[in-house]
Amino acid sequence: MKVALGGTFDPIHDGHRALFDRAFELGDVTVGLTSDELAPTTRQEGRPVRSYDDRLADLEAELSAYAREYDRTYTIRKLEEPTGIATEEQFDVLVVSPETETGGKRINEIREEHDREPLSIEVVDHVMAEDGDPISSTRIVRGEIDEYGNLTPDRDGREPTA
Repeated sequence: MKVALGGTFDPIHDGHRALFDRAFELGDVTVGLTSDELAPTTRQEGRPVRSYDDRLADLEAELSAYAREYDRTYTIRKLEEPTGIATEEQFDVLVVSPETETGGKRINEIREEHDREPLSIEVVDHVMAEDGDPISSTRIVRGEIDEYGNLTPDRDGREPTA
C-alpha cells in the first residue's frame, strides 16, 4: 500500500511519531514536508518555523528508524501547496491527525474532480502530554512541554503545577 502524510514537523514530537508509526504499519510512506514558503501559512499562531533543510534533516533521522523497523521504504517530498502530494494518483491511504482530517476530505474532493479513487483516510488520535492536553509543536516551542509530553519547569526553575 502507498501511504501519504504531510506536515511542517517543527519540532518532531510523540504526536508526529504516532502518525509515522501508523503510516509505516500500513505500507511504504511518502511524507510531504512543507516548504519554507508554505510552512508559515500553515501555522495559525504565527510562530517562527525552522528552515526546510533543518526540518528535513530531523525528519530523515526519524523516518529512517521507522523504515528499518517496519522494513518499508520512504520518500520525503517538498510541499509547495496545502493539498500537497496526496492528490496524485499513486496513493491509497492518507494518514492525518484530528485537526487535519478536514484537509484530507478536501484532498478526496480534488481527487474526485480528477477522476481518481478517494484515499482511505486514517485519523490518528492526539497523543496527550502529562497534563492531559495534546502534545503540539507550539506547546514545545513555548516551553510548556518537551517532545515527549513531559511538563517542563517554569523559567524560574520551579516545577509547573497542573
